[in-house]
Amino acid sequence: MDDLQARTREWIDGDPDPRTRSELTALLTNGGSEELADRMAGTLEFGTAGIRGVVEGGSNRMNRAVVIRTTAGLAAYLDETVPDDRRLVLVGRDARVSSETFMEDTVGVLLAAGFQVRYFPEPTPTPLVAYAALQARACAAVVITASHNPPADNGYKVYASNGAQIVSPTDTEIAEQIAKVGPANKVARAAMPFEHPDGVPVSEDVFDDYLHHVATTLPSLTGDRSQSIVYSAMHGVGGDAVVSALERFGFGNVHPVARQFEPDGSFPTVSFPNPEEPGAMDMAHELAASVDADLVLANDPDADRLAVSVPFPGGQWKALTGNQIGCLLAEFLLHHRGDRSGPVINSIVSSPLLGRIADRHGVTFTQTLTGFKWIWNASLDLTADEGEAPMILGYEEALGYSVGDTVRDKDGISAAVAFAVLAAVAAGDGMTVVDRLGELYRSYGVWTSAQVSLRREGVDGSEEIARAMRELREATPGEIGDFDVTEVRDFATGAEHRPRYLGATNLIEMQLGATGRVLARPSGTEPKLKVYVDLTTSYPDSGDWIGAEAQLAEKAAKTGQSLADWLVRRMAG
Repeated sequence: MDDLQARTREWIDGDPDPRTRSELTALLTNGGSEELADRMAGTLEFGTAGIRGVVEGGSNRMNRAVVIRTTAGLAAYLDETVPDDRRLVLVGRDARVSSETFMEDTVGVLLAAGFQVRYFPEPTPTPLVAYAALQARACAAVVITASHNPPADNGYKVYASNGAQIVSPTDTEIAEQIAKVGPANKVARAAMPFEHPDGVPVSEDVFDDYLHHVATTLPSLTGDRSQSIVYSAMHGVGGDAVVSALERFGFGNVHPVARQFEPDGSFPTVSFPNPEEPGAMDMAHELAASVDADLVLANDPDADRLAVSVPFPGGQWKALTGNQIGCLLAEFLLHHRGDRSGPVINSIVSSPLLGRIADRHGVTFTQTLTGFKWIWNASLDLTADEGEAPMILGYEEALGYSVGDTVRDKDGISAAVAFAVLAAVAAGDGMTVVDRLGELYRSYGVWTSAQVSLRREGVDGSEEIARAMRELREATPGEIGDFDVTEVRDFATGAEHRPRYLGATNLIEMQLGATGRVLARPSGTEPKLKVYVDLTTSYPDSGDWIGAEAQLAEKAAKTGQSLADWLVRRMAG
């Protein structure tokens, strides 16, 4: 306890923010030892998509002191690795309550360290920042965002000079530099950074350039673009950009969800601003029913993810899974690819169906570690090492898609346009998105996926997750639900025989014969242990693929819950 108090006082002394200093002082004074221990349990580390955490005081939280020290460490790393002619960093932010302050600190530290900075003055979609950084040949980009995390969180995302998110060993080398940084209030920061001569706003022309690039990645097909589209920005930054993009591509019949359109970091209509969460899409579905829409599109708060809902027979609006969206896009883009021959890529926890689609169309398919940083580094490696053309599509099951090579990260804006074009072409052929999904299953069999998440907060929660994964690794069950486990693959070992984008990671895959598989891994962005299930069956002779899919989805959910129950028992020790 004495060590904890000493470390906390040292942190307080170096914290430039009076609000977070007061928080920690109160915990010291009032004896909040358990919470204090969690807040001071090491430092936030780069995970699947940067660093993220609750915005409050402490070394293990997101706050001004952490942002300042992280930026100082990033600047030190860039000082050692970047040539003098590329000392330019792009910076952007989402609309969370703390994002503007965190961005000001980031820009101030970079300017004081001698870097030129271009920044977006207003809250901006993350993919647009990534695009602008690549076009400007920046040595790095920083986005202050927590994406779809709960309202109390914020985060810090870093892109490398190649336009993709940083990967190992860069993240480790930056972390080593951060560890050398002294107290945050001793780090040099430029005063009034947004008026500094070396800090320049990004040109407004960048959005037009971005849309021109998107156009080159899509098939030259018109279809019926009069379809009615409902769109939700989920209180994030995508609203104006997505509506404008859809209009520019000929989709003029767009109905925004008004109460969720303007950026608002308090997220007043959703408890969890993630389109995958129960209830998050309710307002969009209600509006879609009232205007008799053909399609619902929604982004997460920083507009790098896309959710899609469509009307199923009987008039029920149903959200497609990330795997369904990704595989529909893949089939569409590959069918109409012309002379393009680039690969398709998804993460290891995403559906194996993409591999079957790639085989049929004669293109390369590969899977990567979880996270778009690996998907795009895989694409760059395939281009450099094997002469592959740029990636046609990359996706991950958590609603992330990269259509073509416009942005080297997931991009909910271009994905929204691409899916609208897919739906328009289907409508022009007298079909619906649901019909296209049925065609996909007729060609490749019926596929479904399910996911179960076990959330465990705090230090004890991290230990419980680690214990459950250790037990799963050492004593994998011989059966999960109604299925025998036929093969086990531990991705913590054997990395020397795999490409770097499928390196060592805390993930276990259990094959269920020809029927499918189950995977388990800790989340890289949230305190969760996640279970993924993929199952397949043949297309039914009756043609009732909707019924067959529903039955298979029920089996997948039960299978996932069966392993989750097993893991919970191991968590208890």
